[in-house]
Amino acid sequence: MSTGDLAFTWWGHASVTVEIDGVRVAIDPLFTDRLAHLRRYAASPAEHAWDADVVVVSHLHADHLHRGSLKRFASDVPFVIPKGGEPLLARHHPERVRGVVPGDVLEVAGVRITVLPATHEGRRGPQSKAVGPALGFRVDAGGRSFWFPGDTELREDMADVGPVDLALVPIGGWGPTLEDGHMDPVDGARAVGLVGATTVVPVHWGTFWPVGMQSLKRANHELLFRSPGRRFVEAMAGATATVLLAEHGQRVEL
Repeated sequence: MSTGDLAFTWWGHASVTVEIDGVRVAIDPLFTDRLAHLRRYAASPAEHAWDADVVVVSHLHADHLHRGSLKRFASDVPFVIPKGGEPLLARHHPERVRGVVPGDVLEVAGVRITVLPATHEGRRGPQSKAVGPALGFRVDAGGRSFWFPGDTELREDMADVGPVDLALVPIGGWGPTLEDGHMDPVDGARAVGLVGATTVVPVHWGTFWPVGMQSLKRANHELLFRSPGRRFVEAMAGATATVLLAEHGQRVEL
């Protein structure tokens, strides 16, 4: 990819690889087909999903910081994760982990990463002592930029992020309900309005769903799994940004 170019591949859920000015940034890699009671209802990520120059992780939940996926990246790839989560990777990756908090700005692998606050539960889970802040990221390189807010509720300070070339906006979840700490399609559209973006791609929807729940919770499956992308496009009607509904595993050049 030539200098200043921008491309992305959505692997499903919140997992995206963004190519920015020749640097491959992997976001929240979750490349398994099964996670506890969740099943992937989409194409499995290709082997080159693990090709990256830096990995950024928004929060410590297992569907975002997935140790099985992280351990397959090349041994020289740095990880940027919420501060407090370092012990989770101590077995395989301690020398390349950078723990960060909102407000941090760092240069790594040729990109500038601005760490943003998010409104979401920061604990790993009830069986873990690990806790760290939920994060979002703005990444800049070669005059191009992208924004990924992580799992979060709508926040007024999103207006401080500044316009970007690409916005990757979470608009759903993986379960029969959408709990606090997330945006639905309407909130996602409002977030884009606060930030400003040339191209917008909805993520964190249409990938994982609890086994057996598709038939037991049909209305919620339609609302929270199948329809978020369409409803996000409808909520973005009239906006100047271009909205792309990406296919799993499809590389898109901007």
